[in-house]
Amino acid sequence: MEMVLTLIAGLRGRSSLRDLASTIAGALGIGGEPVWLASEKACDLVFEAAGQGQVEQAARAVLADAGIDILVQPARGRRKRLLVADLEATIIENEMLDELAEPIGLRPQMAAITRRAMNGEIDFAAALKARVALLRGMEVRRLEDAAAQIRLTSGARALVATMRRSGAATALVSGGFAVFAEPVAAALGFDHVIANRLELAQGRITGIVNTPIVTGDTKREALLALAAELGLAPVETIAVGDGANDLPMLAAAGMGVAFRPKPSVAEVARWRLDHADLTGLLYAQGYRKEEIVG
Repeated sequence: MEMVLTLIAGLRGRSSLRDLASTIAGALGIGGEPVWLASEKACDLVFEAAGQGQVEQAARAVLADAGIDILVQPARGRRKRLLVADLEATIIENEMLDELAEPIGLRPQMAAITRRAMNGEIDFAAALKARVALLRGMEVRRLEDAAAQIRLTSGARALVATMRRSGAATALVSGGFAVFAEPVAAALGFDHVIANRLELAQGRITGIVNTPIVTGDTKREALLALAAELGLAPVETIAVGDGANDLPMLAAAGMGVAFRPKPSVAEVARWRLDHADLTGLLYAQGYRKEEIVG
């Protein structure tokens, strides 16, 4: 089986990717020239399947702290037909409950719970309820204030637009809230959006999350259900997320990529992007720079 090792320079790469590609190819005995997807930004090294695990491990050893991402996968079927993405700390940079807690002086307390939940240290649903309870009585207008703080992650718009232009379906599946997810989905052109909903009453947040709560299992089920609806096999899907609640969908996808993941996620994710922006998911699928929208 033909395999492909993709090297993607990070936003703050500290070494020449061209030099590193040659060094890795030589060290691993990979013949042929690198296939450049974007000059000094991303390239493929093609090799035969034998010893793929050792190839990846050896390549990582050569890369050391160069600020370069590496992904190894079969060359066949790289381009996926369904993208399922997490919202917070993935498509957007923010954690929105942390943003909501800022003006009432509870950001440190909120962020501590968020961090533990995303690292898988505490149950996600219980942590979500605990965080929302801290907002009880907050005026609904604060949701708009928080939404104004949303920052799209670099490469998010290009990722969605490029995959849609190639005919792929896209879904935003968030353990966060629809009040934030739906506008982002509309702005970027996601085909589907699934997210939690806050209970609101008399112009205020009640501190309660409406059920059912979107959990890690929900994300996995959503990916599989959307794939089935579209007549796709799971291997034809790609998923991306950063937290422990994303692991079920990352495991179910044909390619599940942990994006700047929390420590516990980085330990177990099959693929990850630590340094590149979200266009790294396009290079991982073999898209060339000239094919990327925007």
